[in-house]
Amino acid sequence: MSLGCDVARLPCDVAVLPQPMTTTYDPHHPMYLDEAQTRTALAQAFDVCNGCRKCVDLCPSFPAMFRYASQGGTSDAGQMTPAQQDHVIDECFQCKLCVVGCPYGPGQQETAHGFAHGSAHGSAPSYVLDIPRLMLRADAMRNANGQVTVRDRLSSALIGHADLVGKLSVQLARFANRLVGAKPGSVVRRLLAVLTGVASNRVLPLFAELRFSRWFDLHPKVRVGKKQGRVTVFPTCVVEYQEPAIAQALVRVYEHNGIECGLSKAACCGAGYLHSGDLAAFTKVAVDTVATLAAEVRKGNDIVVPQPACSYVLKHDYVDYVGGPDAQLVAQHTYDAAEYLMKVHRTEGSSLDMQFTGEVPDAITYHAASHLRAQKIGLQSRDLLKLLGAKVSLVEQSSGVESLAGLRTIKADSSLRASEQLGKLVNRARGGGVPGNVVCGDCHLSNTAIAEQTGVVPLHPLQLLARAYGFAAD
Repeated sequence: MSLGCDVARLPCDVAVLPQPMTTTYDPHHPMYLDEAQTRTALAQAFDVCNGCRKCVDLCPSFPAMFRYASQGGTSDAGQMTPAQQDHVIDECFQCKLCVVGCPYGPGQQETAHGFAHGSAHGSAPSYVLDIPRLMLRADAMRNANGQVTVRDRLSSALIGHADLVGKLSVQLARFANRLVGAKPGSVVRRLLAVLTGVASNRVLPLFAELRFSRWFDLHPKVRVGKKQGRVTVFPTCVVEYQEPAIAQALVRVYEHNGIECGLSKAACCGAGYLHSGDLAAFTKVAVDTVATLAAEVRKGNDIVVPQPACSYVLKHDYVDYVGGPDAQLVAQHTYDAAEYLMKVHRTEGSSLDMQFTGEVPDAITYHAASHLRAQKIGLQSRDLLKLLGAKVSLVEQSSGVESLAGLRTIKADSSLRASEQLGKLVNRARGGGVPGNVVCGDCHLSNTAIAEQTGVVPLHPLQLLARAYGFAAD
């Protein structure tokens, strides 16, 4: 493997020499933001991927990677220029799916034989490949080294300040929704894209007029009978400001099943900063949120999160970027909304109410969100939906917008192609729109993409469960 160096981008005195297959995913490592080291790690990782090619149809990053690695009739990712590496990075949606089945990924037994120097004992050392974490490192490196445009910085600031934007947009919901709800490709949306870097060709989720935390304060407190759990709801910015009906259904279903619900003071996990490469801003949000949630856990509460990308951040990214016993404590006590219900149902001495007196669909087409699959907790939402007695059809396909990063202009065309493929799979699973077939998914951003592509508005699994119990939506 020839680990090439573009002298226009890297210092002239840096010699990129063949070296053992090692890389760091630790954001606290002194070389984490070093460009030469990061680009060497990218070349090494891309060479492993190029030799495997298991992920060729997974997302746009891999076809671009393989095309560049094979240029000139060779098969060498080391020949890629920094600009070509950046193209591969920019195509990543942070869906995490490439880690799920990666033979070189965390927890796998295979090692990078043929891609690394032998150890002192004559065997190839273990090499853990984690492309999403490496892409996060590359984004952070480019951000720290001034390799992002002014518009991208503005876009990152807008997406990152989710709480501030959400609060203002809820207060001005009618005006805000006229902007974000304008027809994709319209003059309004193109102007918005120029100012914010948010894709002009995608349908965007609208803002609610009543945020979830306000609803929660007004919601009559329910004294549960047989107590089966106590949780703090971490609503996420998407649910807090855009789709509070998801968390409203969660609270009703949980309280109905003897689970006391409290509300976290923190609403946003900071993923917008993380996926944009703003390491300092993300870490600041993460440190504050870890402290807030760790205090809730010490009160005896588990943390429940109704959006998969955010529960992934709490379970995994906070451990990397904050670390320490509090981050570990939060990770160990964080659950996806359906995951927690199934934990209660499967625990000896507790169970969910199985008397569904409300509306139960005949068939459900369920989209398994990428960030839930990446958590490797099983298909808990599908299992929960099966308790209703409905036939559940499973769709597994990235929407391209599982995180807000997928809605940025730089990823717009690629994310749209992923959403189009998802729409086709959903329509196929629905059998062309069979009456009584309901579409649902855990990720509201993905649900918005499904509605964009199919014309069918999906529900969250907890909303379907609330309907089955007979609870009317507000």
